[in-house]
Amino acid sequence: MPSKPAKFQIVWLQGITCNGNTHSFLNDPLLGSLLDKVRFLYHPILPSQMSLRELVVKIPKSDLLIVEGAYRGDFERGGAVMEKLLPALAARAKNIVALGSCASFGGIFKEASPESISGIVYDKSEATGPLAAMREKVINLGGCPAHPEWLSFVIGMMLNKRKVALDELGRPKELYAYTVHNGCLRNDYFEWKVDSRSFGTKEGCLYYEQGCQGPFTHGSCNKILWNGVASKTRAGTPCFGCTEPTFPKTDLFRTKTYMSIPSEMPLGVPKRSYLALAGAAKSFHIKRLEERLIDDHS
Repeated sequence: MPSKPAKFQIVWLQGITCNGNTHSFLNDPLLGSLLDKVRFLYHPILPSQMSLRELVVKIPKSDLLIVEGAYRGDFERGGAVMEKLLPALAARAKNIVALGSCASFGGIFKEASPESISGIVYDKSEATGPLAAMREKVINLGGCPAHPEWLSFVIGMMLNKRKVALDELGRPKELYAYTVHNGCLRNDYFEWKVDSRSFGTKEGCLYYEQGCQGPFTHGSCNKILWNGVASKTRAGTPCFGCTEPTFPKTDLFRTKTYMSIPSEMPLGVPKRSYLALAGAAKSFHIKRLEERLIDDHS
């Protein structure tokens, strides 16, 4: 009988992390079928072939190295500092995924020590991280956390030996060519400049008052829904741009304006054109957009 093909081998290494991307991955509805096709040489939670200490000693070859969490050179894992451990594992990996905004760009943890913490390739948007020289084989999946199906998509492409088309920041175009605004159920309100005045409601656009960054944030959050049903904007919460190298920003949940006009325009829209369209839209009153979608008393 012919022998079974070797399973796709993955090493999952954590830097400075809150474990958010691990927990996100464990919520993937297709996790069971994915685990039938791959083998974790090391994962901090899932059953693995090696302990962390064995990983540090053996530095095995892998088909995919997944890095979760921000990088700091003197941070230790299994008695080894990341400055030595990460490049050693990366050199023996065929592919690398920076999973989440911390691994991709530095993320929230970078705020604690801006000079010493970064992503594995990018420090914010500058390619000065420890694996910058290997960035041709690194895929960045920004998000806080990254959607589990984004990682499943990338692994599936690798299993089928398909090339993943990437943008200028090493993110899959299939997932990040859109903005979060694409697919948002509030687009009618956006187009006709009908504001949302509070969080948690179904009505109104969150861009004009509540600080929503969806119109200039790359991501498929409103196309590939969380748990198949929701996104921040569908739940009445503004997007806060967690897939971008600029994350985290300060003064969230409030739109910065200049003379009542949002200071940051939707991606690719000139301010002069926006002002002309906004003025025209504001002159209309569309009754259906001024009513509750669901009457609590009905």
